[in-house]
Amino acid sequence: MTRSKNQNRKIKVAMVLTILIAMIFGKNLLERKNFNQLGDSFISFYEDRLVVESYIFSISEKLFRIKLLVNHCEFESDYSHVIDEIIQYEEGILTLVHEFENTKLTITEEGFLTDFKKIIQENLRIADYASLYSDSSGINSVKVKEYNSYIERAITDLEKLSQIQLEEGKILAMNSDKVVNRSKIWAQFEVAALVILLVIIYLLIYTSRSIRNGIVD
Repeated sequence: MTRSKNQNRKIKVAMVLTILIAMIFGKNLLERKNFNQLGDSFISFYEDRLVVESYIFSISEKLFRIKLLVNHCEFESDYSHVIDEIIQYEEGILTLVHEFENTKLTITEEGFLTDFKKIIQENLRIADYASLYSDSSGINSVKVKEYNSYIERAITDLEKLSQIQLEEGKILAMNSDKVVNRSKIWAQFEVAALVILLVIIYLLIYTSRSIRNGIVD
């Protein structure tokens, strides 16, 4: 009868140990997944948000310089030189937009970027700088105003895109924080599981000694 009880006790202990070991093993697999998620979040934060914000800053600077050239056209003597500068800035902007498009975009982000690209490609192309200013008629205020309106619209798109970077960066930071907190909880569980294992091992050793001493006596 005693032997049967000992066998049942050993079976129960073995089951508990198996469950604890399986849970610790599962925890390690989950930790590996959490680590990969955390790594992906950091990479995405850098490549898709920080780098993109630098693109937006560079684009804004080039757009501002175009705006200055347009608004101060009456002070320029070499119109062809100004046209070359504007074309250079526009090409630089489109190059950055292309880099922007290769990043991970949200649906909203893609919409603003598409609109911005369309403005640069279709509305801000100056075929003839004389349409803005000439010695005979001076500044073509209608054309300058129209051109500036497109620039302001493009700037608005950039502001929206910049805001998206902040929002998406915040989401990535919150997700990373959740992963870290989840890892902390599982780490506490692992400590508790190890303590339980030590207690069980101690009880097994103590029980074995008691049984052995009983047999000797």
